[in-house]
This record gives sequence, C-alpha cells and structure tokens, in this order.
Amino acid sequence: MLKLGFGQDVGIDLGTATVIVYIKGKGIVLREPSVVAVDNNSGEVLAVGGEARRMLGRTPGNIVATRPLRDGVISDYTVTEKMLKHFISKVCGKSIFAPRIMICIPSRVTEVEKKAVIDAAMQAGARKVYLIEEPIAAAIGAGIDIAKPCGNMIVDIGGGTTDIAVISLGGSVVSASLKVAGDKFDEYIVKYIKRKHNIVIGERTAEDLKVNIGCVYPKIQDSEMDIRGRDLSTGLPKTITVHSSEMLEALIEPAMMIVDSVHSVLEKTPPELAADISDKGIYMTGGGCLVDGLDKLLQEKTGINVMIAQDSVSCVALGTGKALDNLDMLDGKSK
Repeated sequence: MLKLGFGQDVGIDLGTATVIVYIKGKGIVLREPSVVAVDNNSGEVLAVGGEARRMLGRTPGNIVATRPLRDGVISDYTVTEKMLKHFISKVCGKSIFAPRIMICIPSRVTEVEKKAVIDAAMQAGARKVYLIEEPIAAAIGAGIDIAKPCGNMIVDIGGGTTDIAVISLGGSVVSASLKVAGDKFDEYIVKYIKRKHNIVIGERTAEDLKVNIGCVYPKIQDSEMDIRGRDLSTGLPKTITVHSSEMLEALIEPAMMIVDSVHSVLEKTPPELAADISDKGIYMTGGGCLVDGLDKLLQEKTGINVMIAQDSVSCVALGTGKALDNLDMLDGKSK
C-alpha cells in the first residue's frame, strides 16, 4: 500500500469511462473503470471499478451498477464522492496527511459543475483541490511545451466529451467541448445493429465491436466479428456476423460531428496561430482517438497533418501529474 507524506500530490483524470490516478514521484498508480455498484435498499457501495464494470447490465433489481459521470461531468454527486473516496484510500492507504489533489475537467464546464467536482474531492479527503482543463493537461501529457507563444491544437476524445483547444502561452485561446465521444460511438453502434439486424445488444458488446472492428475511414481489407444479442422478432438470443464496412456506416455520423467541431475551432483561430497549427499539425489524445481511421478522416477534411500522441489514453493523467510540479503557477485556477 502506498503511503503519502505531507505535501504529497495526486493527479486524477476523472473520466466518464476510466479514472486514472497519478502520484507525484510514482507515476500512474491506478487505472479503473468509473463504474460503481450500489445496493438500492441500503445505499451501500458494493463494488467500484473493474469489479463493478463486470456487473453492468447483469445485476438483480436491488443492485444498480452505474457510471456516476456522464458527458464528462458529475451526474450523481453522492456516488462520485464514494468512488473518489474508494480510489484515494486505495492509493493513499491509511495516511494521516490529506493529499493535495489536481483534477482535470472538460473545458467549458459551468461554475456549478466545477464546484461539484471540488466538493466531491474535498469530501473524499483532499486537503486542497486544483482544477486543470483537459486539453491543457492532454497537451502537457503529449510532451508539448505549452508555455511558448505559438499555437498548438489538441483534440482530446475521451469517453463522454471531445475537447478541442488551440493552446498558446499556457492557456487555451479558442476551445470547444462537445458531448460526442467514445460513449456516443457505442450508442450509434447499438442503434445501427437494432435498425439493420433487428437485434438488441448491450453497451459492452457495442464497445467490443468499436475496439475490434470499428472504423470511420474505408479499410483496405474488410474485417468481421461475431456477436450475440437478443432477436427482437423472436425474443431469443441470436448470433450474427458484423463487418467493419457496417461499422463505418454506423460511426461516420458522430465522427463527422467531431470533424465539424474541429473545423469551427480552426475558423475562430487567430491567423498567426492557425499558421502555426498548419505547420505543426493537430495532436489527438484520449482513448476515443484510437477508433480506426479517425486521424485519416480528420487529416483529409482539414488538410492538416494529424498525429496521435504516444500513450494517448494516459495523456491527460500524465499531463495532470506533470502539472503538479507547477501548482504555484496554476494557483490562479485553484479553489
């Protein structure tokens, strides 16, 4: 069990799909799905993280496995607080000193949503809470020097939100946050399979399809995968084969929403910074950017070189961790 001494700092990527915890001096120490299983009768938390995720869609009436974060913000305050408390005590052990915690949030969240994050972290045992915007954390995690007076564009596609920002001199100049990301891709797959094959599948099956054969740009070789769902006409389980060309049909609409949003951010970018971006390219981070062909689609539609950051899933957490070194610089944003 890790022990935290006085002044030890923790960075948390509080994602809609995954919570990643970074401890200064240790690196990433925890990576768990942001799912909590609660007993409805007693309000007791039965499982958190991976164990709770396995219960999704498989619980009896009195137990509910939920994601307390939706679209990048807290939708269930009490459960989020319990989840944070669980993860903090898991990485901190029985330390007598409360840690300072930096949490990243989507750009463009409201003051109420910011306060909910701060309050939940304080209740979960933080001594002081700092907030950092996701695109800025992603840029730091991708190894970009954000302090320089030149434009960098980050497209961070997470589970609940896609955050797009043009960053210069340590702050975002133009930004947009849209609620189209990994979860929305899963939703579109569920709807498509229901419409085309008359079969109902769950979120987890949709995610498996997205990860294994999902694409948003035509593939040279069509791949396929067998899935099982409930046939709507008979009500019985049925196995079907789905091809990646069908995934392209299912996913192109949400992918184009992200591309259009990138386009509109570029339109609002000052000309000097736009010139920097066309020189350096666009950086993509977050688990959602790993959908096959998303970088090619964005490159084709914008005419700008697109790069996927190394270890894109952990970029935001790594950036939050690196930002812990500059807590004084970020003190203006602290609460």
